[in-house]
Amino acid sequence: MRIDLSGKVALVTGSTRGIGHAIATTLAGAGARVAIVGRDAAKAAEVAAALGPSHAGFGCDVGDPAAVTALVAAVEAQMGGVDILVNNAGLTRDNLLLRMKDDDWDAVLNANLRGAFVAIRAASRGMMKKRWGRIINIASVVGLMGNKGQANYAASKAGLIGLTKSVAKELASRNILANVVAPGFIQTDMTAAMTPEAQTAITSAIPLERLGTPQDIANAVCFLASDQAGYMTGQVLVVDGGLVM
Repeated sequence: MRIDLSGKVALVTGSTRGIGHAIATTLAGAGARVAIVGRDAAKAAEVAAALGPSHAGFGCDVGDPAAVTALVAAVEAQMGGVDILVNNAGLTRDNLLLRMKDDDWDAVLNANLRGAFVAIRAASRGMMKKRWGRIINIASVVGLMGNKGQANYAASKAGLIGLTKSVAKELASRNILANVVAPGFIQTDMTAAMTPEAQTAITSAIPLERLGTPQDIANAVCFLASDQAGYMTGQVLVVDGGLVM
């Protein structure tokens, strides 16, 4: 059955490249009008223009709560509301725990967790009035199993899962569904920069013996955004080739 998101507006943070771009493209392909969001407003506008005239680009630093609140207001004013919110943007500042600076901890938690909280708080008001909404947060398998040198990142993604479950319980009565997609190792610029030995070590731990693609994640998000997932909320959909298993 083909997913039809016609008439819906999707706001996707961190959607100028990588996984976010694949998500935005897939939602647009299903008929949604997409708000492309990135730090670089000009780049976001360029990506939106490439998708077509019904889409729009917005610049935003998700680590800045005021900017995130203003972003949601701008999308609502320009595009008529937010039906589907995908919190994908985030950052990493990896280091071993004993070497991690407070600023590195704060920056990652602010962008990956607080930014999502602020976006949900702002966008859910409009969803409640419509009595329809989809909130999809992009976490990570690291939030489920931890990872050396990523205490801040793992904490932010684990927190995102707890946030999502709480939001799901609070907003279910208004027909607003909140779910998580937890990617495993995905083919991105970061994994492309790894040595062949490092990539081999990773793939050998994955039962499917390959890295995932951004499209694998986008497909999961598109499903959760659709009516086909209308009886799913508070769930963590792990897309990792079997790694956590």
